[in-house]
Amino acid sequence: MSLKNVTKKEKNVVEIEFSIDKKAFDEEVSRVFKKNAAKMNVPGFRKGKAPRSIIEKMYGKGVFYDDAINNLLPEAYTEAAKESKEEIVSQPEFELISIDENGVALKAKVYVKPEVEIEGYKGIEVEKTVKKVTDEDVDHELEHARQRNARTLDVTDRAAQTDDIANIDYEGFADGVAFEGGKGENHDLKLGSGQFIPGFEDQIVGHNIGDKFDVNVTFPEEYHSEELAGKAAVFKVKLNALKVTELPELNDEFAKDASEFDTLAEYKADIKAKIQERNEKEAENHVEEQIIDALGEKLKADIPEAMIETEAENLLRDYDNNLRMQGMNLSDFVKYTGMSLDTMREQFKPRAERQVKTRLALEKIAELEKIEVFEKEVEDEFDRIAKMYNIGVEEVKKSIENENLKKDLAVQKAVDLLKAEAVIVKAKKETKKAEGEEKPAAKKTTAKKTTAKKAEGEEAPAKKTTAKKTTATKKTAAKKAEDKAE
Repeated sequence: MSLKNVTKKEKNVVEIEFSIDKKAFDEEVSRVFKKNAAKMNVPGFRKGKAPRSIIEKMYGKGVFYDDAINNLLPEAYTEAAKESKEEIVSQPEFELISIDENGVALKAKVYVKPEVEIEGYKGIEVEKTVKKVTDEDVDHELEHARQRNARTLDVTDRAAQTDDIANIDYEGFADGVAFEGGKGENHDLKLGSGQFIPGFEDQIVGHNIGDKFDVNVTFPEEYHSEELAGKAAVFKVKLNALKVTELPELNDEFAKDASEFDTLAEYKADIKAKIQERNEKEAENHVEEQIIDALGEKLKADIPEAMIETEAENLLRDYDNNLRMQGMNLSDFVKYTGMSLDTMREQFKPRAERQVKTRLALEKIAELEKIEVFEKEVEDEFDRIAKMYNIGVEEVKKSIENENLKKDLAVQKAVDLLKAEAVIVKAKKETKKAEGEEKPAAKKTTAKKTTAKKAEGEEAPAKKTTAKKTTATKKTAAKKAEDKAE
């Protein structure tokens, strides 16, 4: 198996000619014959007992060629592509040239990395604002900590109140007929949470454990079930039990239970420091996003569509992996949402294009700036990834090639260089006209894009329905910089 020739065709396209030597091909044909002969019927011979020469005479000399070539092709192409030294960015299109006494001659048409030009990447103007930590921010975090450390107590000496957790049995009727999905047993419902349709929870308040009573409600006009939308319904309800959530007091004892600190003051100081660190990181991320936006405008490159399609496919695969981590998969997602894989690929394309542009720009900057990555840095990164995923370093090395990781680290160094060279300017105040007057504009927010909505499960008709969104956010160490393009 060897590389024969590399021919430059139209822009960003090359043809790689390579071969499979005759000995390797003949050996593979023999293996294919032994594997498939038992399935072939030849008159005059028991099944699987016909000689190869008879089978080839009957079905044609090349009867086993296709399977043999397909078996040898992946390795042969990989070796030829590596020998070619080309930076291939697409799947190959193969062409069989010949099969003769010299072996098998093949050709692969591929797209390669385009030539890139970029100027003016130093001194990019960016806005950087680090949010100040307020007392309200700290109190908000403390309240979350109280909720995490709350106790749930049984209530037996009073009637149900708002904020209680009521355990109920219920069954719903419309026009005197029980409807599908309207029945539940031992359901825990926090009164006042708004989980069920308006009026349902309010009518439980005031009842005692063991009470059986009717709850009269009207389904909203926009209710997801057309049969029930806008209709009056009666729910037969039994109150089984009541519980109440007891939040701990904010004092030194709470600090000892909820943290590694001995006093509430120390705990608050730590919370404030962590929020400040988070705010600073968010500001840094925003700086990176602005730099990446600017790079896209400064980049000059004729990017092959195949390169963007390959990246969109990678994003789709990452999305599938993310779904699997949540106990789902892409096939189920497509079935539940009614979307097609082609639609999802199209939705990923803008993000894929941005990430491709970002990567090309940063790699070119790393080249122009002669950025070096040392072996110790590569080894340290392998070690960091291994610790992050709690796996062995050698296992990481099997899944990430040394050279690819080195390129990723060079890209990250390019990002660091651009941040160091960036010019921080004062944030511009936006204004808008309203009724002839100039008024301060609302604070600008950046909305993250989501490609698809999570499949919505069927809820009991008594409950409100809320569409939940999920976004593929899986990141690898190898894609740290370009993921900022999202």
